[in-house]
Amino acid sequence: MYPTRILRAHHGEKPNITGFDIRKFAHSAGQPRYDPWERAEAWRYTGQFSRWNRFKGAFPGLGIATVAFAAYLGYEQLFLKDEHHGEGHGEEHH
Repeated sequence: MYPTRILRAHHGEKPNITGFDIRKFAHSAGQPRYDPWERAEAWRYTGQFSRWNRFKGAFPGLGIATVAFAAYLGYEQLFLKDEHHGEGHGEEHH
């Protein structure tokens, strides 16, 4: 961080020469009572564009791949055991 920023933060915020305070303006404005674009934007959050459907479509095939991978790990653990486990790896091994 620059030393000038540290000094400026120590002395407080720089005064606004216009006198306009965006925080006071936003607080006094509050929430709008009527949004003219509400009906036009409603389709973005319903039906196939809902949050759940967008998340579900982000990873196609993830569920099937997870099940297939788990099945392979089970098969490998049960049927593909290494017969040479625990033996030394010397010249006679090959």
